[in-house]
Amino acid sequence: MVNIQNLSFGYSKKKTLFNQLDLELQPGNIYGLLGKNGAGKTTLLKVMTGLVFPDQGYCQINGHLSKDRVPEYLEDICFIPEEYHLPSVRIDRYVTLNASFYKRFDHDKLSWLLKEFQLEPHYKLHQLSFGQKKKFLLAFGLATSARLLLMDEPTNGLDIPSKSQFRRVIAASVNEDQCVVISTHQVRDLENLIDPIIIIDEGMIIFQQDIASITSALLFDTALELKENMQPIYHEEGIGGYAVIAPNPGNKESRMDVELLFNGVIANSKSINKEFK
Repeated sequence: MVNIQNLSFGYSKKKTLFNQLDLELQPGNIYGLLGKNGAGKTTLLKVMTGLVFPDQGYCQINGHLSKDRVPEYLEDICFIPEEYHLPSVRIDRYVTLNASFYKRFDHDKLSWLLKEFQLEPHYKLHQLSFGQKKKFLLAFGLATSARLLLMDEPTNGLDIPSKSQFRRVIAASVNEDQCVVISTHQVRDLENLIDPIIIIDEGMIIFQQDIASITSALLFDTALELKENMQPIYHEEGIGGYAVIAPNPGNKESRMDVELLFNGVIANSKSINKEFK
């Protein structure tokens, strides 16, 4: 589906953002692309969509180089950016003008999603609130049924009930032929949805594992105090004790804490990645 090899890119010659980055993504997954602000998440999505071109290496989507932006490639990819502008037209007019660009567009799915998000076809886009505009873009993006669906900070602007609703409709409307990449730094919003997890830092992929592998290799636990026999790889002090990531040689069951994992990988990626070798 997505094959990125030896990718190098920088917005200027003085500063390189990516240096020989490799990444492969397969259909049937909802990837979580996690990273701090400025880590390169949005730029990586733009490389996949062909909005920026590699300085070296290549990005290939379904056999097409993203930089070529051929119609066969564009009709099967949808990018929902964090920052956007919507025209002053009704929802149904927007759909009429844009749906035909996507060969898999599902009007029945769109009708269902609009109802889920409490949006009517006659609503004027420029009169919607920020959260309503985001819901419409999400509904339209999911209705494209594009084989590669890219979302940049999709939960920004959504209230707590809407975030729960977003997770539900994503899980219900994505099929095994699709590859979904959700870029975010708000990891708790999506921890029950994303799998596998990719963490990017300073323009490099520093972690990529699926949930089953993570919970098999790592033990997520809490403790009132740290003891030597715990051998924690990473810990955080909180109210009433510590949150701990430790090796899991006995393959004990534990519930993965995505935020703790993210902080642990950012702080000590070598030690955490060592548990998967």
